[in-house]
Amino acid sequence: MRKNRILVTGGAGFLGSHLCDRLLRDGNDVVCLDNLFTGSKDNIRHLLGNPYFEFIRHDITLPIFVECDQIYNLACPASPKWYQKDPIFTFKTSVYGAMNCLGLAKRTGARVLQASTSEIYGDPEIHPQPESYRGCVNTIGIRSCYDEGKRAAETLFFDYHRMHGVDVKVMRIFNTYGPCMDIDDGRVISNFIIQALKGEDITIYGDGLQTRSFCYVDDLIEGMVRLMNSRDGFTGPVNVGNPCEFTIKELAERVIKLTGSSSRLVYRDLPEDDPRQRRPDITLAQKELDWAPTVMLEEGLKRTIAYFEQVL
Repeated sequence: MRKNRILVTGGAGFLGSHLCDRLLRDGNDVVCLDNLFTGSKDNIRHLLGNPYFEFIRHDITLPIFVECDQIYNLACPASPKWYQKDPIFTFKTSVYGAMNCLGLAKRTGARVLQASTSEIYGDPEIHPQPESYRGCVNTIGIRSCYDEGKRAAETLFFDYHRMHGVDVKVMRIFNTYGPCMDIDDGRVISNFIIQALKGEDITIYGDGLQTRSFCYVDDLIEGMVRLMNSRDGFTGPVNVGNPCEFTIKELAERVIKLTGSSSRLVYRDLPEDDPRQRRPDITLAQKELDWAPTVMLEEGLKRTIAYFEQVL
């Protein structure tokens, strides 16, 4: 039986490396493309000897020519620390990357999945957020390079679908965590765990009462694969995330408890445009993908803490 040849852009990143693992376990031939701006060869080192895995160091803002049956476009810095480091490059990665993946899909006839984001909803006025919500976003703020870049990428995906019949899937990813997160990632779960394990003060921005929903990486990847292989004609966008909602302060307290840390909570000013609340409505994912998360926060945190204990 012929193996599917699957291209994963951003394949050496946190989500991308987990996806490569999963696709190889499922019996596919995987091409991992990454410029290593935020990805790392350490995430895929264990795969380099696999005859069905190929790594290409390449920037997706430039055209790529490979033969493939499916394309997962995950290439883009995803944490504020990294996407704000070079906001113009971040925006170019979202827009040019989408165009290059869509052009490749048009030429090869491949199905292409866009890893979009809950950030397209901005600081939402509707809670939880359904896919029909169009968002409350700031086009000129410090987060706009990422938020607006991902919104523009969604526009391109649907225009290529309507104009050229490209087979597209669009997934809106909510906060995801787990092993292989970068120790310097800058996102809240990795920050809290590292600070707790080192016995440092845990930094909370704002009053800590803003809410987030946290999806364990294995659940997220399961949803992604199900969307890619979902029925013809179902394009999304579809929310994938864990609808269980926690305040940032509650998260910090759980991390302290699970690590046995003596860290104290300290408070700093809230960054510009930081959303007050974020929780997915996953009704569509449940209906179309028969998907719902299975790993709850406590278990996911235990696994992630164990990973960072090894790293440190």
